[in-house]
Amino acid sequence: MRYKVAPPARSLDFLRTARGAIPLVPDGAADCCLAIQRATDVSERERAREYLTFLQALGLVAETDRGYHRTRAEPDRDALATAYREEVFLVAELHEAVEGGADSPATAFEAVRERVPRWERERDPEWERNWRARVDNLLGWAVVFGSLVRADDRFVPGQ
Repeated sequence: MRYKVAPPARSLDFLRTARGAIPLVPDGAADCCLAIQRATDVSERERAREYLTFLQALGLVAETDRGYHRTRAEPDRDALATAYREEVFLVAELHEAVEGGADSPATAFEAVRERVPRWERERDPEWERNWRARVDNLLGWAVVFGSLVRADDRFVPGQ
């Protein structure tokens, strides 16, 4: 299973701060979201929940039957880039699209458009707008992790 969450891209420092707010001893999602809100400038609980899930996708946070806890491994950029590409839905496909010449958010979206699950397209009349925003966020995180580089208004492969 790959995670579909794609909150707005931030920095590696933001991820470290958000991860550090999560306790080592498992705690409930609501408390962990509140901890992220207190430690960062994230004001909305739902956005904090997205970041909590994103931290989980990256392996910085784990979930048990007792709640969420931060993992002990210190994150490095290369490990995060690998986890990002392997665990987050559409990331690998977006990298392939950029390598194939889709160098803008619009062309990257068109390259992966058919990968958006059919049920998502059918249940949400705004699916295209929402998934374009998601693709933009995914490309932004790829830049943060160094696997893509933004050159002017274009994206090119990094590392």
